Amino acid sequence: MHSRTDSPVAPPAPATPHDPFVRVRGAREHNLKGVDVDVPRDALTVFTGVSGSGKSSLAFGTIYAEAQRRYFESVAPYARRLIHQVGAPKVGEITGLPPAVSLEQRRSAPNARSSVGTVTTLSNSLRMLFSRAGAYPPGAPRLDSDAFSPNTAAGACPSCHGIGRVHGTTEELLVPDPGLSIREGAIAAWPGAWQGKNLRDVLDALGYDVDRPWRELAAADREWILFTDEQPVVTVHPVREAGRIQRPYQGTYTSARRYVMRTFSDSKSASLRARAERFLTSGPCPVCGGGRLRPEAMAVTFAGRDIAELAALPLTELARTLERATADGDATETARVLGADLVARIGTVTELGLGYLSLDRATPTLSSGELQRLRLATQLRSGLFGVVYVLDEPSAGLHPADTEALLVVLDRLRAAGNTVFVVEHQLDVVRHADWLVDVGPLAGEHGGRVLYSGPPAGLAEVAGSATRRFLFDRPAVPAREVREPSGWLRTGPLDRHNLRGLDAAVPSGVLTAVTGVSGSGKSTLAAALTEELPGVERLVTVDQKPIGRTPRSNLATYTGLFDVVRKLFAATDEARERGYAAGRFSFNVPGGRCETCQGEGFVSVELLFLPSTYAPCPDCRGARYNPETLEVRLRGLTVAEVLDLTVEAAAGFFAEVPAAARGLRTLLDVGLGYLRLGQPATELSGGEAQRIKLATELQRPRRAHTLYVLDEPTTGLHPADVEVLARQLHGLADAGHTVVVVEHDMDVVAGADWVIDLGPGGGDEGGRIVAAGPPAAVAATAASRTAPYLARALGLAGS
Repeated sequence: MHSRTDSPVAPPAPATPHDPFVRVRGAREHNLKGVDVDVPRDALTVFTGVSGSGKSSLAFGTIYAEAQRRYFESVAPYARRLIHQVGAPKVGEITGLPPAVSLEQRRSAPNARSSVGTVTTLSNSLRMLFSRAGAYPPGAPRLDSDAFSPNTAAGACPSCHGIGRVHGTTEELLVPDPGLSIREGAIAAWPGAWQGKNLRDVLDALGYDVDRPWRELAAADREWILFTDEQPVVTVHPVREAGRIQRPYQGTYTSARRYVMRTFSDSKSASLRARAERFLTSGPCPVCGGGRLRPEAMAVTFAGRDIAELAALPLTELARTLERATADGDATETARVLGADLVARIGTVTELGLGYLSLDRATPTLSSGELQRLRLATQLRSGLFGVVYVLDEPSAGLHPADTEALLVVLDRLRAAGNTVFVVEHQLDVVRHADWLVDVGPLAGEHGGRVLYSGPPAGLAEVAGSATRRFLFDRPAVPAREVREPSGWLRTGPLDRHNLRGLDAAVPSGVLTAVTGVSGSGKSTLAAALTEELPGVERLVTVDQKPIGRTPRSNLATYTGLFDVVRKLFAATDEARERGYAAGRFSFNVPGGRCETCQGEGFVSVELLFLPSTYAPCPDCRGARYNPETLEVRLRGLTVAEVLDLTVEAAAGFFAEVPAAARGLRTLLDVGLGYLRLGQPATELSGGEAQRIKLATELQRPRRAHTLYVLDEPTTGLHPADVEVLARQLHGLADAGHTVVVVEHDMDVVAGADWVIDLGPGGGDEGGRIVAAGPPAAVAATAASRTAPYLARALGLAGS
């Protein structure tokens, strides 16, 4: 059976203690239009719909948010106050809802100590193995497992504090031109302006010659000036300057090394830290050799290797090493039990296509898709049952070959007695679902309705669904003339990560897709395409990093559109009468903004034992401005109402304003018409951030030949939106630019002019070019794991 659920009135939910459905009534979160829907428990349900249709608002913003609200309510009485601040989801009622676990693609703050091992807790198991079953030097006492952790006082190397690397500096870095005197600026690492002049005057007062060329100073003097830890205080008599009376003062000397190290470690200014970093070297800690641990822990081995060596192995290789060691007849029972448990835990991670990662790989270097799948692997081992798992595009960044393994993992979560809700665009995952909830028909104001809720096959009958066309009437790859390269960009030999002496040639003036399984080296190859390569006049790299990390940064500010909006408001008669300049309409400076939230529209709510969250400002209710500013209107709208417009609505509103219309048109062209102008950066997905950057780039006048490098631009896109984006990429190539996309979407790859396929596997089993050529040629390459999926997309016989 299937049910159409966009009717205005729904029957009351027949809830029973053993109701097999989660029943949602009257959901109005974001763009949802009073949605009523019943979703089965103990099943794999996929929420589909174009980007911005409201599927995440239903799965995360309503169902998961309500489960979280109920959890808060059960934690402690003080939580009721927090719920009031955080706000409950806008929904009439939800019945039959079990506890929920959310696995979103959100990053936590970058942390050098967070690694694959800590996220998955595999490091705990490995440390226990070394503690209980490691080979200790004769007479050495047995160590507690904490002694094998670089994140504890008991284990961390005292020299590098468990980081494994130390920063230092050299005379050559601090003084790049030894022909200059100190007065002429020989010590380039010193700060500018008064602070640098002060250090020079202090040295002069200490008796050092600041006018002699640096290279002519005695070696001992040069050493002291640059590297001393002393901080002598001396009376400085400044040189008199015309018209200025300068009194003597007490000046403190700080060596160049001390200044650079302190700035790098303590400064809150990103630009000052970046400047300091230019004068630093980074290398393995000389005490622990990069192992991060104390010598007594590094002396313990298992399978002939210390714990740092095992943590550096790809997980597939680590599992093989442990299996060999525990199968050995000399292995103790403890080693066999702990080793088997660790191998089983590694198995869930490698199942998800992440066997190329090592335990010591830092989490800031992982993609959001990799991070989510690591958390998924951890949940798989947790043994929870009877809960709802809500997942956000778990296939993001996955090669089609790895998606099959993901489906097995989702089935196992469900088989363990759980309900699995997945927001997903990948058609193989959609086809695999037990139940489908299709939201649409379009994005933003034109979406927010449930078009269909039922088994996947029933969607074929729903004419208004954008998903139906791709699921059942697979569109053929449009035939077009393949572009001829205007030249070649050559890079290599590359020795980075798993690339070993790789030489690559990328055709100019065409669209090239770089393919391969996860961890095969695609992003590493893309990163090697730099402005230094012969033939590259201009490079534009469009990545998925956030456009801002606080609600203060948004779509309008990032694209420069808000500058135009503020000037338009300042030019109104009302603003001129009141003397309001453009700055009055900025929420980043005092004057026009709401001072309670300082123009953010949100206040941060600290939750005890839980991550802090943002809640609407109690005074301006999210408007960002004070009441006086909101009295000024532009064609009937306040500045807060303009920020609340979708890109699509704003394109109509500003149609007669060329400075705004061009930027809005490019945002529409990359499929972002559903976003609001004031949408905070914290609410944007990695794929949306990437397309905003692409749109910002597209609106610039293009003169010189440009190399565009995009890393998985279709992540988070519905197939209908992929078509829109592909048109933009082909437009750039038609204009003579070179476009390189790292991509897993086989429809995009099939439409490329040239394909470079890396592999054959991930990690140490990858890093080689398996095939390079037009899509049809790569699809016929037997050694390529991409070939069968590409052949299917091309509609080749036998695929």
